[in-house]
Amino acid sequence: MKKTITFLSLILISILTFSQGKIIESLSIQSKFLGKAVKYSIYLPADYETSQRHYPTLYLLHGYSDDETGWTQFGEVQKITNETIAKGDATQMIIAMPDAGVSWYINDAAGKVPFEDFFTKEFIPFIDSVYKTRSKKEYRAVAGLSMGGYGSLIYGMKHPELFAACAPLSAAVWNDDHIAGMPQTDWANYKFNELFGTNLEGRKHLTEAWYKNSILKIAATTSVEKLNTVRFYIDCGDDDFLIKGNMELHALLTDRKVNHEFRIRDGAHNWLYWRTALPEVLKFVSESFHR
Repeated sequence: MKKTITFLSLILISILTFSQGKIIESLSIQSKFLGKAVKYSIYLPADYETSQRHYPTLYLLHGYSDDETGWTQFGEVQKITNETIAKGDATQMIIAMPDAGVSWYINDAAGKVPFEDFFTKEFIPFIDSVYKTRSKKEYRAVAGLSMGGYGSLIYGMKHPELFAACAPLSAAVWNDDHIAGMPQTDWANYKFNELFGTNLEGRKHLTEAWYKNSILKIAATTSVEKLNTVRFYIDCGDDDFLIKGNMELHALLTDRKVNHEFRIRDGAHNWLYWRTALPEVLKFVSESFHR
């Protein structure tokens, strides 16, 4: 009897394991824009190898100092995605996670690291060509944390033709006063010298490159019609040092009548917060994919 139970348990474990989506870490794409190989990790649905279907895609962006393994290791994306799908709260999807270094997901002022061009013109087409994606805007979403939250807003607002949904978590949103008054040590530590350059007159950090990539500036100047072609889900903890910028973005979008969801939950700028946020992100983007 004991052997029978053990055998049945092994069968059950095998079935459960087979039904789980899987992660493949640190693959690479050779980028012409960046002139180097860029690593990425990918989550593939449970039935990816056997199904004839094509899947919607979520691009999940890491934060400052992390890489393509941030979400897979600290964020437990495989476990959380499998559980959320098993509960029926999210649809089967592909999740692509590129290594952005400290590029902040934008094109730098000097034109040496055009990561935004790489992402929109090279990485997305690459994923669509290699994997069984549904390549239309309606089946593509972007999300991320901190620096990746900033990146997801950059992509969702500057390239609304590419994404159905955008879900920034604890996004690095700063207003002009904060940037103008940022200590030079912080400016250098964040690599903003390379990204935004320096204005030799007036408030030196408020450069042309900064204004091109200021979330609040983009949100204020992009047409409401364009912004409303993307579903936005903005989430930030009440103890997060970035909460003020997220609240200012919420107020601006509200005043301009841009449709969005805004959440302030108990928590800080850490992985515990982002892991608890991920199920809602998966649910939100899944609702965007449904027809």
